Amino acid sequence: MIGPISLANRRHFLGRSCLGFGSLALNAMLSQKAQGGSGLMPHAVPKAKSVIWLFMNGGTSHLESFDPKPELDKYAGKTISETPYKDVQNPNRFKDLRVVAKGDANGQQRHRLLARQIGFQKRGQCGIPVSDWYPHLGSMIDEMAIVKSMWTTDDNHGAQTQFHSGRHMLDGEFPNLGAWVHYGLGTLNENLPQFISMGTREYWNKRDGHYLGPSHDAVPVKVDTANPLDFGRPESDMTFAEQKSAFGLLDKLGTIAATRRPYDRDLEARLQSYELAFRMQKSLPEVMDFAKETEATRNLYGLDRSETRPFGQQLLATRRLVEKGVRFVQIQHGGGGAGAWDAHEGLKGNHATLCQQTDKPMAGLLLDLKRRGLLETTLVVWATEFGRTPGTQGSTGRDHHPFAFSIWMAGGGIKGGVAHGATDEIGFHAVENRHYVTDVHATILHLMGLDSRKLEIPERKRLEIDHGQVIREILA
Repeated sequence: MIGPISLANRRHFLGRSCLGFGSLALNAMLSQKAQGGSGLMPHAVPKAKSVIWLFMNGGTSHLESFDPKPELDKYAGKTISETPYKDVQNPNRFKDLRVVAKGDANGQQRHRLLARQIGFQKRGQCGIPVSDWYPHLGSMIDEMAIVKSMWTTDDNHGAQTQFHSGRHMLDGEFPNLGAWVHYGLGTLNENLPQFISMGTREYWNKRDGHYLGPSHDAVPVKVDTANPLDFGRPESDMTFAEQKSAFGLLDKLGTIAATRRPYDRDLEARLQSYELAFRMQKSLPEVMDFAKETEATRNLYGLDRSETRPFGQQLLATRRLVEKGVRFVQIQHGGGGAGAWDAHEGLKGNHATLCQQTDKPMAGLLLDLKRRGLLETTLVVWATEFGRTPGTQGSTGRDHHPFAFSIWMAGGGIKGGVAHGATDEIGFHAVENRHYVTDVHATILHLMGLDSRKLEIPERKRLEIDHGQVIREILA
């Protein structure tokens, strides 16, 4: 392997250095090189090797996806206080109800209940109801565990960051789940990044590693065989010999810089990125080239239709990345501004369009993983930042709703065909087996063989809520 800083050069530099690295740091870095990431091993036997994280930006309505509430139809047009369910608005009902942003539970009493905008059908052998906007995904419900009792505390779009990191934006910046997995487990394939991001990410949600360091940020890639990684190729044509010479110079300069700045994590991350970028020049375009995929496989992901092609391409690329050992692929659907799913008005048209974009590709991903024997070791997670109100905003939309929403998980040690948790009769509050967002993190880390408490950095003591609780009821 040719790279800007070879293992031999690192050994030579560190072995001769007297600038505070010492033999312990040398051994740690060599261990990191052998194992990847932070050099840590799993704390327990893992059931999953990789995570596919599908995040719907803007807030998907639980009431039109996985949590049907017939009472909304019955009392449509009435305020909550005019129904038998006026007590759901009591903000003291749950001690953890501490929403920080622009409203509270009582503030929604002016809204009139909005009837469900789509029907539901019982799907699969398990008979779990799934929205008619998800006919393809509904066919895979026997592989999925639906958690209907999620809650969070940010009722504005900082909740996107909160779901990823577990902390409210006002608390500061904290590593997200993908960064913790990368930190804890490292690489399965040194020719590809172990933490990849696809899709648009807003400025408040651009970083991942934070105090873990920039080397644990996701690498943003695109489904583009010519240029899957921005700045991943030379600006002008270069021969192999010319590239080799250029990387040799970078190696020397990197060694000089590391001597002067031995504790600079940004520098270390930058040097690592040069080395990885060189290896990815061949490996990443190969992953993004679907020429060897059969027409049936491409169609399974919806590549034959314009409305499903963009998301389908991302998910097909994701399956190929997982096959090659990438640990964590984070995909943002509907990114940009508040998020495409933010249906304050015209929810029916909004969600019908977005569900059509994602339904077939997601079902295709699950089926393809299952057929290839990859679903057993690949954990697929579908999430969104919060749900949407039972009452209207405008005339045909729903507002942000942090008190109750749904997510689903499949594969990698998850029990399929189960629905866990429940909301009240109109979907206002999660009331049974309530789960804060870090419970999802705890479940994923558990299935990856990681214990978040053993990953803690001493000077960065985490709160109890940061660790979450494993949702054991959905484990196989």
